[in-house]
Amino acid sequence: MDTDLVLTIGIVLAVLSVPVLLAAWAESTAPRIGAVLVIVAIGMIATAVITRPGGYSLNEVPDVMLGVISRGLN
Repeated sequence: MDTDLVLTIGIVLAVLSVPVLLAAWAESTAPRIGAVLVIVAIGMIATAVITRPGGYSLNEVPDVMLGVISRGLN
């Protein structure tokens, strides 16, 4: 799998975990699904950064995500 795709999916999962964690906190329940999403997201982001030669800089991330989205739409 492409490291750019892994990074993008990891970031999307991290963003999607925030509402899940907030809902669990508001309902006073254990945030099991939210915790799993966070762990998977961190693992995917770390894998992408470690696997890519040279890693990623913060300035590259928006361009990488737009590139993945444009490849998916074409």
